[in-house]
Amino acid sequence: MERLPNSASLAFVESLYADYLRDPNSVAPEWRSYFAELGGDGGARAEAPLGPSFRPPSIFNPGDGARAAYVDRESAALQDRVSQLIRNYRVRGHIAARVDPLGRARPEPPELQPEFYGFSAADMDRVFSCETLDPGRVLPLRAIFERLKNTYCRSIGAQFMHIDDLATREWLQARMEGTQNRLQLTREEQIRIFTKLTDAVIFEEFVQKKFVGAKSFSLEGGESLIPLLDLAIERAAEHGIEEIVFGMAHRGRLNVLANIIGKSPRQIFREFEDRDPQFYQEGGDVKYHLGYSKNYKTAHGTEIHLALMFNPSHLEFVNPVALGRMRAKQDRIGDRERARGMVILIHGDASFAGEGVVQESLNLSQLEGYTTGGTLHVIVNNQIGFTTDPEEGRSSVYATDVAKMLQIPIFHVNGEDPEAVAQVVRLAMDFRREFKRDVVIDMYCYRRRGHNETDEPTFTQPLMYREIERRPSVRDSYLEHLLELKELTRAEADEIAARRRSHLEAELSVAQREPARGTEVLEGIWKDYRGGPEKDAPDVDTGVEPARLAGFLQALTRLPEGFHLHPKLRRALKARADMARGKAPLDWSAAEALALASLAAEGIRVRLTGQDTARGTFSQRHAVLHDFENGQRYMPLQHVAAAQAPVEIYNSPLSEVGVLGFEYGYSIGCPDGLVMWEAQFGDFVNAAQVIVDQFIASAETKWRRLSGLVLLLPHGLEGMGPEHSSARFERFLQLGAKDNLQVVYPTTPAQYFHVLRRQALRRWRKPLVVLTPKSLLRHPLVTSKLEELGQGRFRRVIADASDLSPERVERVLLCSGKIYYELLKKRADLGQENIPLIRVEQLYPFPEEELRAVLSRYPETTRVLWVQEEPENMGAWHYLRARFGERLFGRFALACVARPESASPATGSASGHKREQERLLKTALAGA
Repeated sequence: MERLPNSASLAFVESLYADYLRDPNSVAPEWRSYFAELGGDGGARAEAPLGPSFRPPSIFNPGDGARAAYVDRESAALQDRVSQLIRNYRVRGHIAARVDPLGRARPEPPELQPEFYGFSAADMDRVFSCETLDPGRVLPLRAIFERLKNTYCRSIGAQFMHIDDLATREWLQARMEGTQNRLQLTREEQIRIFTKLTDAVIFEEFVQKKFVGAKSFSLEGGESLIPLLDLAIERAAEHGIEEIVFGMAHRGRLNVLANIIGKSPRQIFREFEDRDPQFYQEGGDVKYHLGYSKNYKTAHGTEIHLALMFNPSHLEFVNPVALGRMRAKQDRIGDRERARGMVILIHGDASFAGEGVVQESLNLSQLEGYTTGGTLHVIVNNQIGFTTDPEEGRSSVYATDVAKMLQIPIFHVNGEDPEAVAQVVRLAMDFRREFKRDVVIDMYCYRRRGHNETDEPTFTQPLMYREIERRPSVRDSYLEHLLELKELTRAEADEIAARRRSHLEAELSVAQREPARGTEVLEGIWKDYRGGPEKDAPDVDTGVEPARLAGFLQALTRLPEGFHLHPKLRRALKARADMARGKAPLDWSAAEALALASLAAEGIRVRLTGQDTARGTFSQRHAVLHDFENGQRYMPLQHVAAAQAPVEIYNSPLSEVGVLGFEYGYSIGCPDGLVMWEAQFGDFVNAAQVIVDQFIASAETKWRRLSGLVLLLPHGLEGMGPEHSSARFERFLQLGAKDNLQVVYPTTPAQYFHVLRRQALRRWRKPLVVLTPKSLLRHPLVTSKLEELGQGRFRRVIADASDLSPERVERVLLCSGKIYYELLKKRADLGQENIPLIRVEQLYPFPEEELRAVLSRYPETTRVLWVQEEPENMGAWHYLRARFGERLFGRFALACVARPESASPATGSASGHKREQERLLKTALAGA
């Protein structure tokens, strides 16, 4: 090794001497002995600097192998410490970032301090290699520290080192460290940010002044959301995005509607004044739940369509709905790259951490059947949830920690630094485009007022709100920054504010003069569809020529060349071929396949998802076949006609509320398709009750939005226990009002075929709940002929097929679904053929005219019994009793045969179930 220059030799030994003074055992024995001689036991001489007369010990002499080895080892150790330092800033720097505008900084981790690595002040000017920080260059340690602190510890805290992929991490490192996480803004961009902040602040001030005491859930304290969204839209347009679907809760919603989505302030002011009550009689919703859509023109003249989803106060449940709506829009235009539309979801910090639907929605992001190309998540982090502090509301450090389940970056940013906000928006949007993944911006801010404008926050957070009261608005803070930079004058700033106030005053004046307006009219892809009462919606013929159906069945049995079918499935395909030739009747799964195939052949998109849906919970569907030798997949339904519409069948994740919300969202973006969600067992729909209550059942009334979503819910008490018996359809019947949904319980494959086709072919769009079978899937009586599918339509009521004289009838049994076949068998066993069995196949809207016509042949003395296998307090009985009282149509005495009322849907004992069922059947037929 070459002799070190004297200056380098001296610097090296001085550094080593400093290490010795801190810890003698940290240096080699030879140096320890030398420094001991030099400084004795650490007295005055030991503290004196080493001068020009310094002579190192023998191990430092030229050519000495020990010296070379020591120097190499010491240099490598120092370089290793620098590398550890750089990595720790990337991993832990976010903890020291100044992201809280209230200044409540956390203790800085020790591994971000030079002392942690044994560096002294003298080391700060040493030069080190930093290939991962600045490739090809060496930098003084001082410059390395400064760059790392600027990048990771100013107003932006970045979490990204949990991402496994090295290329992704290096892309983020280069984008952040190359600019030290600062965006160089032009004056024009700074003025645009300031103007948007002014818009946000003036809007809130105006609403507070003009509508004193009214709830608006203001954005005050989080106004940087408005320039954040504005910058995101501008960047999205540059990336070729043509449409953005937004989902957000109520805080700041009116501000976003007015200043981002483009809803006229006069419309918002009319809603504050509540001047049109006649148009919302028994319907409508509060102003901060309403949705809106409009075309937006960017700074460069590009148009982009923005749609803010309607949303209930169940804060995060709009997330999967917005995702499903965007997926439908992408599928409609054939955007398989997911490059022309995106979703922006705006969250609260407490709800993002606290509500499980957030995790369910995040989990959808990279699944084939659900991906939309990456969502921008923006958290308006008020650092409080109503009156609950973060330490009471989550177990994680950050509200965003659940998002670390994905391979995505999370950017924490100080909302009072608008230029830092601009940097993370640019970075997040570019990441989304590059990797087609979600990305999270956690914007720290505060809530200037209470949970709402009538709330008093100092009851529970007195110290926090004492600090908030002293703070100027972010608009005023940014103005001072621009004034200091001489990028804006105070007169220009005042003119911007005055112009905004003048505009709002004019809008309010118009709102107060305008006449009452009418109800909204369906437009766009919904203009040919309608809601309202079922009686105003004409039925359609749903039959398909038997020859054509036979052709579909044949197509469903054809496999690609060389496809190795599972041996046990060969019988199923042979059975389908026999059905096509008329040698065997159709079973339930064949009828379903024919409904989907015929609709696809007619150009109607079909989408079916759910847990294990591709095969079917009961191994009945086998819509997606797997090659027995290589696992290759093949879906016969995608190959039934030359120019057919797409058929998509996906196994969903183990989720009910997230997936049902997604499919509901898909249905509102696909009125001309058949969109279906299947529960693994009907009972599991109770885990998605929020979507049922807040969207499926009430959206037409609250938000004038229609949906044709189909829920397939396996139902029937068969001794499988309380969790695998009941779809709890009494809940749907209770929710039924003004024909807002449909509940059917079909008993034959033909009925199922016709009701699915009716759902797609009618122009009347209402959610459809289908109670589907389990044991009846293979019941020998549950079959239909091709001819039954070839003609007619869905029958809401099916009369008894027996040729009974009405005079001989003393009682009639009404029922739905599976119990019919058990009653049929028991009637034959008991020889009680004089008891008609009438099936009510549609429970809501209730088919009064059809049932009245069937019963009209029986005398008024006839008793009518409603028979259900569900407990008396479940099923349809209470719904029917509330509708008809003790006499059906005022003519027939009406009573019920059911299991005794129960808190649980069914017994857990299979033998107990059989005894209960036997007793129920005998009571209904023999009165015993």
